[in-house]
Amino acid sequence: MITVLGRRAIGAIPQHSFALDRCRRRTGLTLVELLVVIAIIGLVIGIFLPAVQSTRESSRRVMCTSHMRQLGIAAHLFHDSHGSFPASGWTQRGPGNPAGKYVGWRALLLPFLEQRNLHDFYDFQQHWWEGANLVAAAVPVPIYRCPSSPQDLAVFTAIAKPPRPAITFSNPVATTDYEAIQGVRPESINPHLQRAIYDAGNRRSVMSRNSRTRMADIRDGKTQTIMIIECGGRPQVYRQQRYRSEFSNDQGISWADSEGAFSFDGASHDGNREGCGPAGGCMVAISARNDNEPSSFHYSGAFAVFADGRVSFIAQSVDIAVFAAACTMNAGETEAGIW
Repeated sequence: MITVLGRRAIGAIPQHSFALDRCRRRTGLTLVELLVVIAIIGLVIGIFLPAVQSTRESSRRVMCTSHMRQLGIAAHLFHDSHGSFPASGWTQRGPGNPAGKYVGWRALLLPFLEQRNLHDFYDFQQHWWEGANLVAAAVPVPIYRCPSSPQDLAVFTAIAKPPRPAITFSNPVATTDYEAIQGVRPESINPHLQRAIYDAGNRRSVMSRNSRTRMADIRDGKTQTIMIIECGGRPQVYRQQRYRSEFSNDQGISWADSEGAFSFDGASHDGNREGCGPAGGCMVAISARNDNEPSSFHYSGAFAVFADGRVSFIAQSVDIAVFAAACTMNAGETEAGIW
């Protein structure tokens, strides 16, 4: 009996050992199971990633709106202090620019944006591209940037725009995504209208070059007149929000730039033509091109600051005549039946 039991016990050992081996072999995933898991993870990412990106862009839009609202408030505070809105750029003596140098509107607004130290460091006895002002221009001012715009392209050079020479910066200058709209170009916009409306006397908006616009000068209505518009990504050139390294831009070099403001023309859908009228296909108001036309990196439009200080989103599909009417302050488009 001892021998038999011994044999049974001895014979049972290999069977138990094989069972343990089978258990050990099944502790890992097979290749098929691994591929299924990867596919499920990919499906989940595909479902939730657009929602995450949409949430991030919504957050950026809120911040962009906040920045522009602060610019509107600062422009009104400047008006309260100096009796007029800031000029888009000075080339002569004026409010906030006693030396008559080339000074931009963003430098003038610094003390009203809790940037008093930077304002005091800025040398208003020199043009914006001279001396210590290039050190000031390298200081980022977050309120002048839209978080939806590209943030990673450093600006070390600027091509000449007389009287400013070509410049190589020791430190990259800090850029801006917001610009003053000076008005419209009559030769570009009048062809879109049933009859010509714009001329040298009524083509301007609130913040044009060397302007001293008061509240009372805005006769078309402060709620219907744009002061500041998005023009993102400059001085790099974009067409339909795509970076085009083969082009260069002599305006919108830095937040300190006094030469970046522009008048509205309208552009073709691909952004390669500007101011060519309806016959040439220049029917797009926003985001066809960012070199001296309204442009943003939001989906389907751009934010604008109106003369009453409010911020509104303007769709890319806006009619050129309607947008042009918002870019002038005393052309009487309401009476002309355009607005």
